[in-house]
Amino acid sequence: MTTTTTELTGGGAAPDAAPAAASRRRSGGGLGSYLLIRFLLIFPTVFILVTTVFVLMRLTGDPITAAQGGRLPAEELARRIAEAGYDRPILVQYWEYLTQIVRGDFGTAISDGREVTDMLTTFGAATLELAFYSLIVAFVVGIPLGRLAAYLRDRWPDAVLRVFAILCYATPVFFAGLLLKLVFAVNLGWLPVAGRASTGAEIQLQSLEGRTGIYLIDAIRLGDGEVIQDVLEHAVLPAIALGLLTAGVFLRLVRTNVIGTLGSGYVEAARSRGVSERRLLRKHAYRPALIPIVTVIGLQIALLLGGAVLTETTFEWKGLGFQLVEYLQARDFVAVQGIVVLAAVIVAIVNFVVDVIAALIDPRVRY
Repeated sequence: MTTTTTELTGGGAAPDAAPAAASRRRSGGGLGSYLLIRFLLIFPTVFILVTTVFVLMRLTGDPITAAQGGRLPAEELARRIAEAGYDRPILVQYWEYLTQIVRGDFGTAISDGREVTDMLTTFGAATLELAFYSLIVAFVVGIPLGRLAAYLRDRWPDAVLRVFAILCYATPVFFAGLLLKLVFAVNLGWLPVAGRASTGAEIQLQSLEGRTGIYLIDAIRLGDGEVIQDVLEHAVLPAIALGLLTAGVFLRLVRTNVIGTLGSGYVEAARSRGVSERRLLRKHAYRPALIPIVTVIGLQIALLLGGAVLTETTFEWKGLGFQLVEYLQARDFVAVQGIVVLAAVIVAIVNFVVDVIAALIDPRVRY
């Protein structure tokens, strides 16, 4: 009898333990393989984007002729083309460009002779700072209003908020920026019209040793409250103009997902137990509805970088978008190529980070 009991006990334990161990192996393997695949996809994505940008830039001819053709004598133009290597076969130029990028060398701008890598690090910090401010505006405006629209669905506030979301997304960034400047800077005089900081504050920030280029961080390191206030005041209008573009997307996304979650089975079960609608919204429907927000942040970063071109030009916020417009006007395609490639790399990396966060939050995306 003892032997029989032991055999039965052992036979019953194995089926229970084996699926649990197999499930753990599948879960870990699923996450590991998912992250590995997503990481490896960065390289072909960046390679395709770099190749596309290179080909499109070369379709206009060599960068020297595009930037300085008609301004220099033919002999001087030919000499500069030969010195830069643009008279060589296109495949040779392409291979050399790839090797330069791998080394972190994006070339030299033709219009001002500045190293493109130095320009990217100097002005890239300004664009990243503006994108960060804009994301804060998008979260603060879009998520609470989306939650409110779901709670008041099919009522007049819901209709108003949906129209507001459409206007946020459809209104051109430069038009929204001009309206904000007209109302809050020109008419009311509450905020600065343009720039990242006033002249005095900018001189202090530029002279700070070991500065990061992100004015808020540098102002905090400087320890001057007036400079911090000045930097934040200059950031308000550009951040709102660019952030509302993404806030409209977040508003509609949160509203749709909260309404969908409120109609799910476990919410209906909680409702049948007498749980109030307000508690259902706060405890059961709101948090699951935020998961899709994480998955679209990568796309919104690309949208913010694109919108930064118009925002920085409107507010004279000297970042990559502002510089891109200047280099386009100068037909300096070497610098333009560097800015576009950097933006592509940033978007690819951000999308990978978002994929990692989404996989940790929701295991279903791993398979």
